[in-house]
Amino acid sequence: MTSTATAPPETAAAPQPAPPTTRPRRRLPALLVVPAVVLLVAALGYPVGWQVVTSFQHFGMMQQFGQPPEWVGLANYTALLTDPNLWVIVGRSLAFCLVCALLTVAIGLALALLMGAVGRAGRLTLQVALLLAWAMPVVASMTVWTWIVNWRNGLLNWALERVGVDAQGHNWLVEPLSFFVVAAVIVVWMSVPFVALSIYAGLTQLSPEVLEAAEIDGAGGWKRLRHIILPLVAPVISIVLLLQLIWDLRVFTQIKLLQDAGGVANETHLLGTYIYQLGTGAGDFGMASAVSILMLLLTVAVSWYYVRSLMKEES
Repeated sequence: MTSTATAPPETAAAPQPAPPTTRPRRRLPALLVVPAVVLLVAALGYPVGWQVVTSFQHFGMMQQFGQPPEWVGLANYTALLTDPNLWVIVGRSLAFCLVCALLTVAIGLALALLMGAVGRAGRLTLQVALLLAWAMPVVASMTVWTWIVNWRNGLLNWALERVGVDAQGHNWLVEPLSFFVVAAVIVVWMSVPFVALSIYAGLTQLSPEVLEAAEIDGAGGWKRLRHIILPLVAPVISIVLLLQLIWDLRVFTQIKLLQDAGGVANETHLLGTYIYQLGTGAGDFGMASAVSILMLLLTVAVSWYYVRSLMKEES
């Protein structure tokens, strides 16, 4: 008896996956960015380029009247980096920047939380007060502040006299420590509204259900703030802290006007006023440009960590 072997059924070939289709690159967003890039290059490229070139030249008063500048290479940078006075000013500027930025963010966060906790009337009153303080021009507000700390007829000395403190004729701007305390109060006062309103805008985006669930689970106010609210608004806090570091490192107007009101300039210089003294005061625009480039590098170094953090969060 012969058995016939049946051939195995032919298996259908498995369908091959279709090759991934490359999504056509959209050129419209890039084209829309081009005008902004052109404006930035036109507005910032020339001044920065001029400063870079001038930092390698001897550019003094004679060059202002048409004499060609003398190319000195790295001489300006060598003179600056070997000047101990410059490093004192750099350290002073960094310390002032960090203190003001941290205080501004801390006070702004507290006010943002307060706006979220009070009723509508209190919140509107606080927001209007912050907007009025923020909208006041810098020179106008500095006029008020210099009158407050004036050693002859200032409001601060008058108020201290009324509470029994002997402050008659005390000049708050002569000593460097009290000078920078006054300057820090002014800078923080001018910057807090932006930080408070920005963080409050971030707080309004938090989900009420998440906070209610945490409260039902027994989390108190401090635990909700530490483990829920702060992590959720951390991107906003990082952005405003980065902006404050950049702005406070470049502060100029407040320091210059306080120096004119009675401060000792050589003992209270920050990088902004030091550049102004070298350029406009002493007429050495080559050295002033070199300090400006150094200040730019410091700004990038201070903000680089936060920029990298923001880029990682975006990715």
